[in-house]
Amino acid sequence: MDEKQLPFLKRFWIYQKERFPFFAHGLMIAAFTFSAVSYSRICRGKTGFIPWSDFAIGILATVSLFFLVRIFDEFKDREDDARFRKYLPVPRGLISLKELKWIGILLGLVQISTIVIFQREMLLLYLIVLAYLVLMGFEFFVPKWLKARQLLYITSHMFIIPLIDIYASGLDWKLEGSSAHWGLAWFFAVSYMNGLVLEFGRKLRSPEMEEDGVISYTGLYGTKGGVIAWIVLMFITMLLAMGAAWYADYSYWAYIIFGGFFIICALPGFQFLVNVTAKGAKRMEYASALWTALMYLALGGIPMLISFWQ
Repeated sequence: MDEKQLPFLKRFWIYQKERFPFFAHGLMIAAFTFSAVSYSRICRGKTGFIPWSDFAIGILATVSLFFLVRIFDEFKDREDDARFRKYLPVPRGLISLKELKWIGILLGLVQISTIVIFQREMLLLYLIVLAYLVLMGFEFFVPKWLKARQLLYITSHMFIIPLIDIYASGLDWKLEGSSAHWGLAWFFAVSYMNGLVLEFGRKLRSPEMEEDGVISYTGLYGTKGGVIAWIVLMFITMLLAMGAAWYADYSYWAYIIFGGFFIICALPGFQFLVNVTAKGAKRMEYASALWTALMYLALGGIPMLISFWQ
């Protein structure tokens, strides 16, 4: 049967596997949320974790917010996708923008109603994230000007990640009627840079992987320039993570661990500079995801889990 003729739920299942695999992304976002809450509590000198019911609602909000980002991207990229990436689910007719619009509306209603009923204190933080997401969807009302400046385009859009991070950390400080600890600024900076590492890592390609009309950082800056930029971004993230570790009063082992993470995750980049292959490009993409997970877990998740056993 033609996939276009499949029932909606089957088509949506295929869509999410290709564009937003809920299991893999859900695990990553859960680690992201857990670590944001944990780092906030560590900075505030609080013992234990937040109520698990609050955390579960937070996971629902953060995962669905990132999925809304995916839906908004489908709309703002629709012309380029229809022209250059006809193999993607929307341009090939697997799922329509109208269907995604209604999914987004339903998701927004579920988010708002859940927050209003169970975590009303979080509503303002949620609306701030949503407002920025809408601005992103409209390309800040200067779409042509912004798209002509790729670096400004991506750096402006990447602020959505620390904004969601602020929301996630608020599950600790906001729900307890407190203020965000200044140490969280380090964590938010790491989140922002992690987003750039991921963005660059997934758009570094060997020459045979390049596509007409599809932006890559190897295409923009050359193989050497694109990969070096990715490594530099990772290095800056490492320094910020060390600052966050210092602010949370972690031991010297934290600095050794972050340095080790950098060497391991940057290695595929150095290998790619020597041997430019499609497999090498994929290894950098995987290294970016590994790097992001390790940063979050090392800064908040693992220290909190260790505290559970003490």
